Amino acid sequence: MTVQAVTRRRARTVPDVPPFKPSLVRTVFRDVTSMHVSRAAAQAAASVTRTVLTEIIDGARGAAAEETRKKLLPRDLLTAIGRNVELEVGDKWYAHSPTFRRLDGGLYDAQGALEPPSRRSRSRRPSAVAGAHRFEAGVRKLLRSRGVTAVPVMVRDLDGIASVFLTGLARDAAMVVREGGVKRFGAVALVTPDGPAPDPAPFPKDSLGAWSTRSGDGRTIGREDVLAAATMQLFGGALRKQALAEAREATRHTPAG
Repeated sequence: MTVQAVTRRRARTVPDVPPFKPSLVRTVFRDVTSMHVSRAAAQAAASVTRTVLTEIIDGARGAAAEETRKKLLPRDLLTAIGRNVELEVGDKWYAHSPTFRRLDGGLYDAQGALEPPSRRSRSRRPSAVAGAHRFEAGVRKLLRSRGVTAVPVMVRDLDGIASVFLTGLARDAAMVVREGGVKRFGAVALVTPDGPAPDPAPFPKDSLGAWSTRSGDGRTIGREDVLAAATMQLFGGALRKQALAEAREATRHTPAG
């Protein structure tokens, strides 16, 4: 069997891997909103997060494979994000990670050593950073499903990215409910510095405009609210389309309530 065939076979099995339990998803949502979270919404949020983490792991796996390794290192994560800007999610984690602080304006002392981040007073409000450890079991399960392992610091980075991303998803979904739809619009075009400006792209069917208004009560976060939030967290391209498609498939037989 060729490497491409193995990759395709593994890709088809990813939606069958549920690394993040609905109970964990609901816990994250409860940290940021008192709204009720429907079963379909929790499953959609878990699916979107799984898709994002899978793409990040696959990008890092590709970088490690170039050095004939199956254990992922932090530099593989940086390489994956550098090659695919769509993977740059959960950015609020970067300031707390030694992997990213060097690229995120970290401060250095006179000897050139990276200075530790300034200490802040402990907040009573739960944060995505403080709760990142809750994602470790799911991240390790997802790594195994992709045929790789990772050093502890890499696992911690994946935990943090997953936690920050899902927390942002919860906040945006709650905002969609409060505002009665998506109120923010925008588009991102990727161009090379010396390349010609691209023609305006057609308005995609899964863009923010599809969720400019919503139906339903103002106390429950539903599946469509989570999908609308995903379009805001993922600024466009193949990753967003894949995340939305897999979330819809994952919740196809799930009751709305």
